[in-house]
Amino acid sequence: MHLDSFVTSALLLLLVTAFAVALFKHFGLGSILGLLVAGIIVGPHSPGPSLTEHVEEVRHFTELGVVMLLFVIGLEMKPSRLWAMRREVLGLGSLQILVTGAAIGAYFLLYQERWQAALLIGLTFALSSTAFVLQMLHERGEIASPHGKTAFSVLLMQDIAIVPLLAIVPIMSATGRLSSEVPLWQQLVIVIGMLLLIAVMGRYVLPWVLDRLARKGNKEGFLLFVIMSVFLAAWAMDMAGLSMALGAFLMGMLLSGSRYRLQVEAAIEPYKGLLMSMFFVAVGMSIDFEALAADPMLFAQHTVVIVAIKFTVLFLLALAFGYAQGLSARVAILLAQGGEFGFVLFGAAKALNVIDDATFVIAVGVISVTMLATPLMVRLGDALGRRVARRRVKGSEPFEPVDAAGDRRVVALGGYGQVGHAVAVLLHSSGVPFVAFDTDPARVAQGQRDGFPVYFGDISDPDLLEAAHVGRAALVVLTIDKVAASMNAISHIRMHFPQLPIIARGRTLEDVTRLTEAGATHVFPEAMESSLRLGSLALEMIQVPEDQVDDLLHDVRVGGYRLVAKDSDAA
Repeated sequence: MHLDSFVTSALLLLLVTAFAVALFKHFGLGSILGLLVAGIIVGPHSPGPSLTEHVEEVRHFTELGVVMLLFVIGLEMKPSRLWAMRREVLGLGSLQILVTGAAIGAYFLLYQERWQAALLIGLTFALSSTAFVLQMLHERGEIASPHGKTAFSVLLMQDIAIVPLLAIVPIMSATGRLSSEVPLWQQLVIVIGMLLLIAVMGRYVLPWVLDRLARKGNKEGFLLFVIMSVFLAAWAMDMAGLSMALGAFLMGMLLSGSRYRLQVEAAIEPYKGLLMSMFFVAVGMSIDFEALAADPMLFAQHTVVIVAIKFTVLFLLALAFGYAQGLSARVAILLAQGGEFGFVLFGAAKALNVIDDATFVIAVGVISVTMLATPLMVRLGDALGRRVARRRVKGSEPFEPVDAAGDRRVVALGGYGQVGHAVAVLLHSSGVPFVAFDTDPARVAQGQRDGFPVYFGDISDPDLLEAAHVGRAALVVLTIDKVAASMNAISHIRMHFPQLPIIARGRTLEDVTRLTEAGATHVFPEAMESSLRLGSLALEMIQVPEDQVDDLLHDVRVGGYRLVAKDSDAA
C-alpha cells in the first residue's frame, strides 16, 4: 500500500523511526539499526504501507548527510593529532585496510568478472562502523581502555580512507564524469582549479567572513555561510568528476585549526544528524529480502567469509604490532562487522554500474546483518580475549574523563574574561588540561595569543557540548558574568550530563540561589567573598587574632552568608 498524503507519510515515518530507535537503543543495539529496521518497515519491499517507490532519489538526497559527516571528520583531522597516533593509525590502520581489502577482493574474484569491482568490494568491506563501535565503547566505559584506544586508531584511519575510496568510484566506472572522452590534461586542470577554489575559500575567505559574522553576533548568517561553504566544496569536487564528500572533507581540514572549529561543528551537527538518520532509513528501504531469500546459502557464505577474514587479518596484524593476544582478539572481534559507509560506497558503485543490483543487495544485507550481530560478537570477543590471553589484560580499567585528543582530567571553562583568564592560568600552572569557550571573538583571539586552547562557542549550546566532548570532562567552570546565560548553560549541561560537576560564579546571594536551583554543584558569591576578604583584612590590621577571624569567616560561610547579608539578598 502506497501513501499519497505527505502529512500521513511523515507521521508514519516519525512513528516508526521513533519507536524503532527507542527499542533498539533500549536493548543496546544502537540507533543505526533502529533506523535501518524503520526503513525496512516503511520500504517498498515490506508488506505494510510504503512511503515511496523512489528509494534511489531519497537516498541520493540524504547523501548530503554523508557530505556533512565528512566535513565534520575533516574538522577533527588535525595533523598533530594524526602524528601522535601515527604508529597505530598509519601503520596498523593502513595495513588492516590494504590486507583485508586484498583478501576479500581475492575472494570476490570468484563472483565478479571485473577485478576493479572485486577490489572495490574488498576495500569497502574492510571498513568497520565508526559510529557503531565508538557508541558501544562509550556505553561500556571502554573508550580509554587499551583495546578501545587501539580500535579508535584503526577506525580513524578507516575514516580517512573513505575519502580516496569515494574518489575512485567514478574513476572505476565508464559512466563517471572523468572518462576517456576528456583529455588527461583537461581533467588535471579542472581538478587543480577546483582544489584551488576550495583552498582559497577554506583558508582565507571563510575564516574572514566567520570572524566578521561572529563579531556582529549574526548566528543565522554564521550557520548559513558554513553550510554554503560545505556545499560549494562538494559541488566543486563533483564538477571535477570526484566525490562530493572529498570536497567537504578538504574544507573541514582547512578549518581544523580555526578557533571557530567547535562552533562550526556544533552548528552543522543537527542538520548532519537529521540527514544521516534519513540516509539510514533510505538504506533500510532499499533492502530486498525477497532477493536475499533467492540464494540464502550464498548470502550466508559471504557473511561468514567476510567476518572470518576481517577477524583473522586484524588479529594477526595486532599481534605483529606487539599487542597481547587478549587485546588483539578484542580489537579484531570489535571491528569485524561492516561499516555504514559501505552503504554509501556500494550505492555509488551501483549507480555508476561498477557493481550490479544483485551484488548491491547482498552487500547491503551483509553489512546490516553483521552490524546487527555486533553486540553478540563483542561479548564473544570479551570471552575469547580472556581465554587466549596469557595473563589478564587490564582492558577494563576504570573510565577517566578524556577529551577528543585523549587527555585526562580535562576541565571545560565557560567564558574567557578576566575571571576566566585567571582560572585558565591556575589550571595551566597546575598542569591540568582544559578547553575554554567564549562568544567574544576578541577574547578568543586573546586566549590563543596567550597560548591557551580557547575556542569561539556558546557553552550553553547543546550541539557544542556534544562536539567538544564536554560530557567526558572532569569539571565545568562557568565564569560567565551574566546570570541568565549561566543558568541556561547549567540547565543544558544538567539535562545531557546529570553527573558532571559544575562550578559557577554569582554576584549576589540571590544569584547564588538561582544558580544552585538551576543545578550548579557549587556557586561562588563574588560580592560576599570580596566583602569577607575586605572585612577580614580590616580585622587583621587592628590586631584581631587570626584564629578568631578564621572562625568568624567559617561561621559566615557555613551559615549561608546570612550573618552579613542584606534582607533583600537573604531572601
